[in-house]
Amino acid sequence: MTITGSLARAARALVQLPRDHVARLAALNASALADFEAGRAELDDDAKARLRHALEESGALFLPEEDAGGMGVRLKFTAKDVRAINRLEGEGGPVGEDDV
Repeated sequence: MTITGSLARAARALVQLPRDHVARLAALNASALADFEAGRAELDDDAKARLRHALEESGALFLPEEDAGGMGVRLKFTAKDVRAINRLEGEGGPVGEDDV
């Protein structure tokens, strides 16, 4: 799966990190990242891989491609989320207010 500029922008917004911080994490120039996010420029495959890794390490989860339209992105589940889901599916006790 190849990361697109709009997907990178969406992932960065989800993890709530400034562009310059994500650019540093991915060893990119902040203006190159801005151009990529805006669709004005393309990054090479190595740069895209570093960017995706930086966003994943920051908490983004890239969803599999379902069609030619591309993939989506969401926040990774936390351990608290997994416990709450397991309880809802009958693998634990009832879900309390502090579990959701």
